[in-house]
Amino acid sequence: MKLPPADSELGKLMACLPQVGRVEWIGVRPKRDVAMDEAEEVIAETGAGLLGDRYRGGSGKRGITMIQAEHLPAIAALSGRDALQPATLRRNLVVSGLPLVALKGRRFRIGEVVLEGTDSCDPCSRMEAALGPGGFNAMRGHGGLCARILQGGTIRRGDTVVALTD
Repeated sequence: MKLPPADSELGKLMACLPQVGRVEWIGVRPKRDVAMDEAEEVIAETGAGLLGDRYRGGSGKRGITMIQAEHLPAIAALSGRDALQPATLRRNLVVSGLPLVALKGRRFRIGEVVLEGTDSCDPCSRMEAALGPGGFNAMRGHGGLCARILQGGTIRRGDTVVALTD
C-alpha cells in the first residue's frame, strides 16, 4: 500500500498514531484443519514467518496475522455468540489498544521484532464453519492485518506494539 505524501493533510493524519498497543494472545497454526497452539511467546523469523506456524516460509507477506482485540466482541455479536476464543479466528496475534488498520503500509515494532503491515487479513470461507452460518460476513471488515517480518526475534504476550516513524 502506498501511503499519501507525508506533507499532505491526509499523510499527516495517517502518520498520527500516538497510541501504544499490547499483545494479548499468541497462537500458531501447526497444520491446516487442526487446533491452534496457544503460546506465551513465539519466534518470528525474518522474511519467513513464525516458528511452528504452517504459513512459515511462504511469500513473507503473511508472516504474521493479527486481529484487533476490540473487534472480538463485535464478531461474536455479529455471529450470534456471547463471546469468542481467539483461536477460533486463527490469527497469530490478538492486539489491543491501537487500530491495526493504521499499520497497513507502515513499519512497526512488537517487542524486539520489526514488521511491515502488508494487507488486510480478510476472512476465508472456513470462518463459516468456525462461526456458523453468517460467520464469513460477521468477520468482514474485522479480519485484521497481515505483516511481513523485517527483523526477527521473540514476540511475547504483553509486548508493546508501536508504530515506527521513517
